[in-house]
Amino acid sequence: MNDRMQAPANAGQWTLAEIEALLGLPFMDLVWRAQSVHRQHFDPNRVQLSTLLSIKTGGCPEDCGYCPQSARHEGGMAGEDMLALDDVLAAARQARAAGATRFCMGAAWRSPKDRDLDAVLDMVREVKAMGLETCATLGMLKDGQAERLRDAGLDFYNHNLDTAPEFYGEIITTRDYQDRLDTLDRVRDAGLSVCCGGIVGMGESRAQRAGLLAQLANQDPQPESVPINMLVRVEGTPLAETEALDPFEFVRTIAVARILMPGSHVRLSAGRTAMDEALQALCFMAGANSIFYGDKLLTTGNPEVERDQLLLARLGMSAESCQA
Repeated sequence: MNDRMQAPANAGQWTLAEIEALLGLPFMDLVWRAQSVHRQHFDPNRVQLSTLLSIKTGGCPEDCGYCPQSARHEGGMAGEDMLALDDVLAAARQARAAGATRFCMGAAWRSPKDRDLDAVLDMVREVKAMGLETCATLGMLKDGQAERLRDAGLDFYNHNLDTAPEFYGEIITTRDYQDRLDTLDRVRDAGLSVCCGGIVGMGESRAQRAGLLAQLANQDPQPESVPINMLVRVEGTPLAETEALDPFEFVRTIAVARILMPGSHVRLSAGRTAMDEALQALCFMAGANSIFYGDKLLTTGNPEVERDQLLLARLGMSAESCQA
């Protein structure tokens, strides 16, 4: 097991047994190993900052059990028009001024229509021209769409796996796991960088969390960015009454993600509003080195910029200034 702790990014297939063994280590041993791996690949006191903007909110036809944007859920958000280009650029300028290096644009679509994609391409070109890295999450991509995004200047495409294949049907029924993998293949084939992670705390077992981590770590190449989200329990969604995950189990997930994917940016993503500063600091110690930065993640809250700046300063940490 010790040899695998230092495995390079393309080390081959991690087994479920190996990953479950890591998740079951004594907490202090696990965090120490994760921090040791982290220091071999990254400056432990630097954090990559991304800002996420919903450019088209609500009315999604999917039935993802965690998502308030689904039109299928009680109280689901009605579909809104896509944001105007000027509004997106104003948000990007604000993000850049606050220190973000990557600007992510998300739309509540099952899959973008070509006429919708045209507007997104304009946004990508203009945001890229500001000197920001660009990222988009638009749902499933059809043949040729990833190439169009690449040609417009997109750097990253986000498409999360959400959970393990064996638990997936408990959360989503309107698309298959293979649909997600097919979109990731299109993104890779187009030469785009991949942002791919999941959500924990949806009622899955530790073994199923290991299954998610195996799916992420055994991609070849591994995702450049790996967002690990804590479920935000939103009233009106099927998962609103899900029992809260033990916070130490969340830190364990971060730590194992770092060990399995040593060259990836592991992003502390949704759920930070429910985490106190000590828990966030533990996540950084366990190898998280990226956060979403700003007041909102698509539709759910996020710590304010000033709070994040103060926390990083108290920890002696600073933002990355170069591309990540």
